[in-house]
Amino acid sequence: MPKKLITLALTAALAACAGAPPEPAPPEQRSPEDVKLTLNLPEESDNCVCQTAAENDRTFLERGMETLADGDYIEAVQYFQRYQRLEQLPMAQWEGDLAIAYVSMLPSSPFYDVDAALRAYTDLQSREPDGHKHHSIVLMQQALESFVLMERHIWDLESRAGMLQEDLDKREQALKRLRELTLGQPED
Repeated sequence: MPKKLITLALTAALAACAGAPPEPAPPEQRSPEDVKLTLNLPEESDNCVCQTAAENDRTFLERGMETLADGDYIEAVQYFQRYQRLEQLPMAQWEGDLAIAYVSMLPSSPFYDVDAALRAYTDLQSREPDGHKHHSIVLMQQALESFVLMERHIWDLESRAGMLQEDLDKREQALKRLRELTLGQPED
């Protein structure tokens, strides 16, 4: 019987130990200054090119570019105007104006007006802001520059053609008069 008693006593002791969990130790009180978080962020450098809070949201500008590429000129101009209303920075105002001037130089556009495009481009040159321009705006600006240069060449050629026509008319009149004097009779 002593064996049974020992087994029974051991079983009771084990059951008592297993049933009652040990009492946890009170948590340590730590101040917020003691807690250090380690974040896996890149180190800041002096030559960091970070976006500023003043960066334009170019969503409407890009939508305008997409609709312009699809040939919907009216909706594109509306997007450019929304972009200008949403963004109050000088760069956004200038970009919107340049995009609208670009639309006015396209012959298939309902806003086609050569003189307005030339005036707008001249105005835009005088107030071009410094800073990063949207890549599509840079292309539009280059296209407007080419357009203005082409229009100047056309104007020069038309002017020269007009002068040559006047000169030709004068020569024809002089030849006619010379024939009349030489032959003594008016030409039909």
